[in-house]
Amino acid sequence: MSEETIFTQIVAGEIPSHTVYEDETTYAFLDVNPLAPGHTLVIPKEPYERLNDMPTDLIGDVFETTGQIAEAVENAVDAPATTIAINNGEAAGQEVPHVHVHIVPQFEDGTAKPIHTLFDGVDLADDELAQIAEAIRSNQ
Repeated sequence: MSEETIFTQIVAGEIPSHTVYEDETTYAFLDVNPLAPGHTLVIPKEPYERLNDMPTDLIGDVFETTGQIAEAVENAVDAPATTIAINNGEAAGQEVPHVHVHIVPQFEDGTAKPIHTLFDGVDLADDELAQIAEAIRSNQ
C-alpha cells in the first residue's frame, strides 16, 4: 500500500497520539473516539489495508502486542474483560485503510453485548454449512 494513512502519520509523529506501546513492528495508542475508557488501537507500523495482506510473522507480532496491551488496558481501567475486534475491509466497516485491532474494555455494568448481537445472522442448514466449510478449505 503506497497511500499514507492517518495511522502512518501517527507512527511518524506527524499527528500526536496518546501512545501506550511501541516496538519495531507495532504501535498502540488510545482511540480518539473511544467506545469506552481505555479503548486502544494496535496497528502494524507498515500500512497494510487488510489482515489478509499482511505477512504471517507480522500478524503474529500484532496479535502478540494485542494480548499484552489488552491485559494492560484491563488493569489500567479496572475492566474485567475486553472485546477485541478488526473490521477487515471497507465493506466490514473499516474506516481507515490500515489494519487496526480495537481493544475495547468491557465492564460489569450491563452495556457489553456478545458479538452476535451486532448482526442479524442467518439460518443455515447443516448441508449448507458443510458446503461452505468445503469451499473455505479448498480456497486456502
